[in-house]
Amino acid sequence: MARGSKSKYSSKQKRKAEDIEKGYKKRGTSKKEAERRAWATVNKESGGGKKSGSGRGKKGNKASSRKGGRKGGRKKKH
Repeated sequence: MARGSKSKYSSKQKRKAEDIEKGYKKRGTSKKEAERRAWATVNKESGGGKKSGSGRGKKGNKASSRKGGRKGGRKKKH
């Protein structure tokens, strides 16, 4: 498996990265940088690629998503 290959990621992880990437592109980030940041976020939250087999999963950490949602939802002070 080549470095940077996404074959070991679940479809949910791939979908999540795609959605995060769209958000970065909407804000004006370049495609390459948006993709890099999206996969970095997915790796941070899920701990990398999902391994096959029962009972080998780890609970995800959604702290960064929660923080971003709170920041985005907060009213601006004028």
